[in-house]
This record gives sequence, structure tokens and C-alpha cells, in this order.
Amino acid sequence: MTDLSYWTLPPDRMVRGSMGHCNITVLLPPFDVDARALPANDPSRAAEFAASFGTVDEVLEEIGPRSVLEVPYPDTRAGLDVVQAAAWGHVLGFSDPALADDGNDTPLLTEARTLRERYPDARIVGRVDFSTGMTHTEDLVWLPDGALFHATGWCGDEPFEVTGDPGAIAAALGVSAEALEELGVHEEDPADVAWADFAALALGEADPWGWGRIQTTAFRARHSEFATSRMEELYFTGPA
Repeated sequence: MTDLSYWTLPPDRMVRGSMGHCNITVLLPPFDVDARALPANDPSRAAEFAASFGTVDEVLEEIGPRSVLEVPYPDTRAGLDVVQAAAWGHVLGFSDPALADDGNDTPLLTEARTLRERYPDARIVGRVDFSTGMTHTEDLVWLPDGALFHATGWCGDEPFEVTGDPGAIAAALGVSAEALEELGVHEEDPADVAWADFAALALGEADPWGWGRIQTTAFRARHSEFATSRMEELYFTGPA
């Protein structure tokens, strides 16, 4: 194990911008589960899951348990080294500042492609947003039958890219037309839709990220060279 990193900035350099949602969930069968009834997080499996992501070169240290509501909002460069992962039985979760983007890439989709190969029977759901005054989002729902919905762009602005049919995804999941209507999925400009809320519908009661008593494990990680470079461009704009 080595503590070598690819950062070119000091650990106390202040972060610009902030992230909100920054998680990806792998829901394995059975899908009809209440997150409140999931088993406790297994830190060993969580570490293995974290280490499997392309954004992570190595898990360096286990920091300890954290509520899912304590997803970090890093204010310094050192805080960007902290990721959270969990293995709640047949539900896996991961949160990483390196999943955020400003439109130059699609890191959430990239990681989901790898997860799709590893877990072909899973329902994969991701929600990421990053704000610098304006907010950039990337949201994803990928079903076991291969149906994919992916939306990414700046909220309220163009271009905003949408792949897949949210109506077909909703129908496959048994989500009501009324629920889609409340989100404005068919009436609003795609850039004005809260796609993270649509992704939440895909998880339903299995969504683990809204319950304070559900815990992840926080780890200090060395990110990959590419992920580190992207974070330096994303989180550190302007003078020091």
C-alpha cells in the first residue's frame, strides 16, 4: 500500500463549488425490499466495492461508519480523498466526489457500464450533481433487461442530453403515470426536470440514501490519475 497521490495541489487548498447527490446504487434481486429492513453494512465488502471503481486506485484507510445523510461536502482538497461505500446485503452503494462533472465527461455512465458487466441482473441507479452557481447533473437508471435512461447537462440550460425513454423505464418498474406527471417528465423541457427524483422512483422503497440510521463506511482513497486530474479542474477554478 502506498500513500502516493496524483494531486498537484496542497491538501488545505479550498474547494470551489459543491456537490449534492453523488451516489450510485446497485440493487440486486429481490428488488421489492424496504431499505429500512436491509442488514447492517459490511465494511469489508464495502471496501472491496469501493476499490472496484475506476475512479479509485487504492483504498488507503478505513475512516469509520457514517450515516448516509453524512455524505461529505468537502471544503478542502484533502476532503476530496474521502469516499463512502456500503454493502447492505444485496444492495451496494458508493459515493465519491470524483463522480461529479461539468459536462466534459460522463463519469457516472462510465462507472455504470463496468457495474453492468459485473452485475448483469442488477438495477443500477445513479444521481450526481455539482454546483458552481449553476448546477450540472448526471442521472441514470439501468434495468437488468438492458433498458437504459441517462440524462446529463446544466439544469435549465442547453445542451441537455437525454438517452432512453423515461416512460418505458417507468412502465417496466410499475411507476404510475401520475408520478411522472408530477415530475413534469413529458411536459417540461428536459433541462428543467429533476431527474434525480426520477431516479429515486426507480429505487422506490429500496432507496437507502434517505434514512439517517442507515450507515456507510467512509474510506480515504487514492484516486486514479485521470479522476484526480478531473477533480483538480472541477473543484479548483480561479486563483488560490
